[in-house]
Amino acid sequence: MTGFPHAEDRAEPPFVPPGSIVRRIWGDGDVVLLVFAGAAAEFALNRAVDWLFFTGRIPQDPLGRLFSTAAYAQQIVLADQAGAERTLARIRAVHGAVEGARGARIPDWAHRDVLYLLVAYSERAYETLHHPLTVPEREDLWAVFRRVGLGLGIPELPAQYADWRVDRERHLERDLARGEHTRALYAAYHQHLGPWRYQLLRQVQGVLVPGHVRELLGLPGKPWVRSLLPLYPAAARLGLRGAVRRALIPPAHLASVQRLDSAPAYSSSPVSR
Repeated sequence: MTGFPHAEDRAEPPFVPPGSIVRRIWGDGDVVLLVFAGAAAEFALNRAVDWLFFTGRIPQDPLGRLFSTAAYAQQIVLADQAGAERTLARIRAVHGAVEGARGARIPDWAHRDVLYLLVAYSERAYETLHHPLTVPEREDLWAVFRRVGLGLGIPELPAQYADWRVDRERHLERDLARGEHTRALYAAYHQHLGPWRYQLLRQVQGVLVPGHVRELLGLPGKPWVRSLLPLYPAAARLGLRGAVRRALIPPAHLASVQRLDSAPAYSSSPVSR
C-alpha cells in the first residue's frame, strides 16, 4: 500500500556531500576570512574591477561587501540542493540587473577569474592554517566550484583540477594590472581598517597571494606574519579565538565574522545578506 512519503524521503540532498573538503573549508570562519583576504588583493588588480565600482558599493563599504559575499558563498556550498540553486539564481539576477543598468555584459573571462580566485584561495587558506590538500581533495574542491560556475552560467570551465591549474595561470598572466581602481580599493581598505589593521592585512596577503600578484601590489616578500599564522588554530583551541578576533577585526564587523562560524551543516534557509 502506498502512503505518504517519510520526512527523510522529502528532504533535499545537500549541494555539497557530507565529508567534502569544501565543507571543512567553508564551514571554518577563520579559513573563510583568509580566503577573502587573498581575494581582496587579487581582485583589486583584475581588469574587470570597474564593474564593482559601477554600483559604488565596494569603495563605500569594502568590508561589508566582503562579508556579504562570504555569506553568499557559504549559502551555496553549505545549503541543500534547492537552496543552493535559489542562491545561484539570485546571483544571476543581480548580475543581469547590473548589466542592464550599464548597458553591457560582464565578460565571461571575468566571471571565470572570480570563480578561479575563490578556488585558489580556498586551497591556499586551508593550507596556511592546517595542511596541504591531498590530490583527491583538490579534485573535490574544483568539482564543487565547477558546479557553482555552471550554475552561474559560466562557460568553458575546465573538466579537471589539473586543467583548471593551467587555465588559472593563464588568467593570472593575462587579466591582472595595477590601475586607478587598484589604488582606490586599497585606499578604501586603509580607511575602513585603520593604519595597523591595514598593515596586518598586507602582511597576510603577502603570505597568501602568488608571486605575480605580490609584485604588482608591492606586498611584503617576506611577511613576518608567515610564522604566526600556523599557530592560530592552537590559540583557537585554547579559547583565544574571541580575543584575537576582537583585536584584529573592526568592532562594526565582529558580528559578521561570528556568523561565518555559525553557518549550519546544510540548510535550505537563506543566509541574510
